[in-house]
Order: sequence, then structure tokens, then C-alpha cells
Amino acid sequence: MPKTSLSRAEIQSFAQLSPFELKDKFIRMAQSAQSDKPGQKGKTSRAMLNAGRGNPNWVATGPREAFYALGYFALSESRRVWTADNLGGMPEEVGAADRFETYVRAHPDLPGIELLKSSFDLAIERFGFERDPFIHEMTDSITGDNYPVPDRVLRHTEQIVRGYLADEMFDKRPPQDNNLSLFTTEGGTAAMCYIFDSLMKNGVLHKGDKIALMVPVFTPYLEIPDLDTYEFEVVHVAASLFTETGVREWRYPAEEIAKLEDPDIKLVCCVNPSNPPSLALSERVSDQIKAIVAGPNPNLIIVTDDVYGTFVEGFRSLAAELPRNTLLVYSYSKHYGATGWRLGVIGLHDDNVIDELLARLPQSEKDRLNKRYGTLTLEPEKIKFIDRMVADSRQVALNHTAGLSLPQQVMMVLFSLFDMQDEGQAYKARIRAIVRQRLELLLEGAQMKISEDPKRAAYYIELDLLAEAERVHGKEFADYLEKNYEPVDPLFRLAEQTSVVLLNGGGFDGPEWSVRVSLANLDDLDYLKIGHHLRAIFQDYQEEWQTSLK
Repeated sequence: MPKTSLSRAEIQSFAQLSPFELKDKFIRMAQSAQSDKPGQKGKTSRAMLNAGRGNPNWVATGPREAFYALGYFALSESRRVWTADNLGGMPEEVGAADRFETYVRAHPDLPGIELLKSSFDLAIERFGFERDPFIHEMTDSITGDNYPVPDRVLRHTEQIVRGYLADEMFDKRPPQDNNLSLFTTEGGTAAMCYIFDSLMKNGVLHKGDKIALMVPVFTPYLEIPDLDTYEFEVVHVAASLFTETGVREWRYPAEEIAKLEDPDIKLVCCVNPSNPPSLALSERVSDQIKAIVAGPNPNLIIVTDDVYGTFVEGFRSLAAELPRNTLLVYSYSKHYGATGWRLGVIGLHDDNVIDELLARLPQSEKDRLNKRYGTLTLEPEKIKFIDRMVADSRQVALNHTAGLSLPQQVMMVLFSLFDMQDEGQAYKARIRAIVRQRLELLLEGAQMKISEDPKRAAYYIELDLLAEAERVHGKEFADYLEKNYEPVDPLFRLAEQTSVVLLNGGGFDGPEWSVRVSLANLDDLDYLKIGHHLRAIFQDYQEEWQTSLK
């Protein structure tokens, strides 16, 4: 294959972009490469394979059917209160459960009704709900006829989502009291924004403070600290371990984690399992962080983004290991194929170090914050941090209309209850098998090696191309690549020559010559093709190297 049509200088300029912005350049190149062949008007030469974004190509159908079935019941409830053309009333609470049972019996063939019934039965049994208030909350919420009350999260929603997190994020071993308060948000991205914003507004963090990032990491965690709002001093904790055979492990050496012992580091952000390497933290690392919090840095705030936790058997979040210090971010988007639903949640243990830090603020800061939140209560100093985030999400003045939309909270509930049933566990096993099969096909095509790791989520894979080049062909070949090509050159070649779009791992603060492949969003055999294309690109590099030696 020929080299890319771009000059090295052009490639250098594009490499300054965020991976997700650079991806758009790759897409344009890949689309251009699909142009008609001579004599084949209207026929593209190949399909574009975009493995650059992690939106899954699967959808959890069962809980969605249950959602739609509940919608039909809710409309029947509305019409019984006030019947007119296209006009109904607010569903009533008294007798709601009995009317729901009657509706289920009368509509046995309605798609989703059976799962909806089993989900509600499970919730009532597991959480001890009173039947009428629970059924009414769900019915009224899917109708969307009220503001969220309580604004942070509905009462039944909080208990169910807390139960889901206990099962899936805490390996069914939650902290002893499991007093985890939740704030439902517009996806995990909104959760990130709210956390950073409120930590600053409440004087827990200040502009220029020192924070740590466990890298490689999802790019917004790299880019947010550099914004002029924050300008944090950032310490990178790098997953830099290799196996003896020269394969990158994407694991954290003890000396990297030891950086967190510095008491000047006020916060550390961790995506667990990681993005892009897609590995859950090892017990060794979790134990080391626990020792750091127990010793030299007791006030360390941990933000753990655990969206991929359901893809690892026996996953246990840092929010379970260190509940006092950890803000948990979780999104339903990847597991359920629900990125468009925008379903996220922030979890914070009621006994937490952030509220403790707020209580220790100097009186001048307390006075400032009392004025900020003084319209919400006569005792603003007692407002917990998680409730301050809710107020801050609506500029305080609009706190009375804060909260995630009620139909979104219902979908969150039904996803959670689905997971607690046999059907949900079978679904989980299936999507885990899907990404692992795709990983195997990718590696088969590329003929590359990765480390064996039982904590691999396999939602993404990050491939260190330079390390692989050195392992297979020796250091002289790797040195040749570094000297003669930009680290993103393979990605430009893939896009231009094969219509394959991947992301540059360097943009996630990984090795410059690494690439990120999403294993979630293409058909299985597409990954075999991507692997073949990667292998062919490196055969080209090898031939160019051999020619240079003559």
C-alpha cells in the first residue's frame, strides 16, 4: 500500500486535536476513500469501519418493552380520572396496585407486561415497598406530569438503584450500612460536570490545586482540569507495567500509585474499568490506595467512573472499598445500549470526607456559602454536599425545578430491576461474550498479543503498536518507526487506505504509538477485518524499513 497522502507536517498539526475531534478527520478521509471506482458508478469500494466511538450496537429490549407496557397502563390510569378527547388527569394513588393487577390480567398479550409485573413484584419483595405508593410513583413518573420530588432522586428509585449498584458495582458486598445517597443525572457526562463544578463552588477545590489522574483515561478527565475555570496542577499516575515478553499490561506499578501519598493532592480521578485499556483495578492497587487513605492522605477525594464495571466478573468499586472518600459515577448507557437515554447517577456515602471538609472551612467561607444556599433552608450550613450538587446543577435559584426527568428515572428503575432477574443476568453474560468474541477476532486478524487478565472488561482494547513492533521485529525496527513517522501515522493510513477509523491512544494520555479500538459498536467479523488491516499496515512499515537498510 502507498503511504498516506498527508505530509508529516500536516499529520503533526492534526495530532494536536482531541482524539474525538481527530476522529472526524479520519471519518472524512475514510468516506473519501469510499469513492466510486472507475466503471462502478454508484458502488463504493468498501464499507467504512468506525471503531472510534464506544456507542454499543446492542439494545436491551426486555426492559424497554416493560417501559412501554407501563406507559399504556399509565394512560389508562390518566383516562379514568378525566376522560376527554386527548385529555386525561393525574393518576391516583389509592388502589393503584389493585388496578395494575387487573390491567395485567386483562392484557396478557401486551409486550413487556409479564416482565413489568415480575419487576414490580421483585421490587416490592426485595425492598419492602408498600404497593400503592410504589406503583403510583412509577405510573405518575412515566406520565411525566410532575416535577421530580424529591429533586435529587425519587424515593423508590433511590432504593432500587442503590440495590442495583450494590449488586453490580459492589459485588453484592456493599459497605456495612450501605447509606449511599444518590443524585440521578443526565448521563455520566453531566455527573462529571456537576462534581467538578460543586467542588469548586464549595471551596473544597480551588483554582490551581493539585489533583491526580490515573492514565490512560477518558479524554474529558484530561481536558477539564486544563480549562481556565480550574487550571489544576495535574499529576499523572501511569499504567506502565509490561510483562516479561514485552507486552504492555496496562497495570499500575506501586511507585506510580505512591504518588497519591502527597497530601497536596486533593483529588484523584479513576475510570474503573479503565478507558481505553478496559481493565478493572487489581486488588493490589485497591489495597495500596486504601493504605494511602488510612495513612498519609486521609482527605483524598476519589472520583471513580465505573460505567464498564458490569463487564468484569466480581467487579468491586473503590466506592465499596473506600466509601468515605469516594464519589461514584455510573451510567446505564453502555450495558443497556442506552446512550441516548442519558441515565447517570452520582453516589456518595452519607458519612463522607467532603462534608467533613465543608465543616472545617473557615468562617468566612461558611458565610459565603450560607449566603449562596440561604434561600433553600434556614440552616444552609447543614446542607450535605450531594444536595448542594443538585442546587448547583440549577444555579441554586432554580433548585425547585431540579432533578432528572421522571420518565428517565422510570427507565433507570426498570433497567435495574431487569438486572436483578434471571433474564437480566443472562443478558449480561451475553453482552460480555459479544465483546470478548470481538476481541479474539481482532487479535486473530492482527496477530498481536495482549496480556492475560481476569479483570479485563474488553469493552475497548488499547494496542501499543510500538511495543508490539519491538517485540516482533526488534528495537531497531521500533527506533526506525519513531524516527521516521508520527505516532498517528498508522491511523491516517488506516483511514485513507482501508476506511478504518480508530482513535489515537496518546490522546488518552497513553503511549503515543497506541491505538484505541472500541469492541462494542461493529459487527463481529468487522473486527477480524480491522485486525487484518492493522497487520497489513505494519507489513508496509516493515517493507519500508527493509528498503531503507539496502
